[in-house]
Amino acid sequence: MQKSLHEGFGLTVTEAMWKARPVIASAVGGIQDQIEDGVSGVLLRDPADLDTFAGELHRVLADRALAERLGVAARARVRERFLGIRHLVQYGAIIGRLLAA
Repeated sequence: MQKSLHEGFGLTVTEAMWKARPVIASAVGGIQDQIEDGVSGVLLRDPADLDTFAGELHRVLADRALAERLGVAARARVRERFLGIRHLVQYGAIIGRLLAA
């Protein structure tokens, strides 16, 4: 859970996602770029809405299959978008295209 009112890039969110844990977080700042709502985690539109937060938490804890799906998708999202090696590969591709031009 990451209940933030303001957040840049949520490193704690990415760490949990990398460990294939389902994440419930506020839809603020960079967290919105990290989590695809309902696919790689759950985004709370209103971080102050405790009833919705409790409901989502209960839903994820009660549904093991859902928690596992979110966790697997979360890890894949981190692997695809947020690992340093990804940038290195992209730089290599750019350099390759420039050399070929």
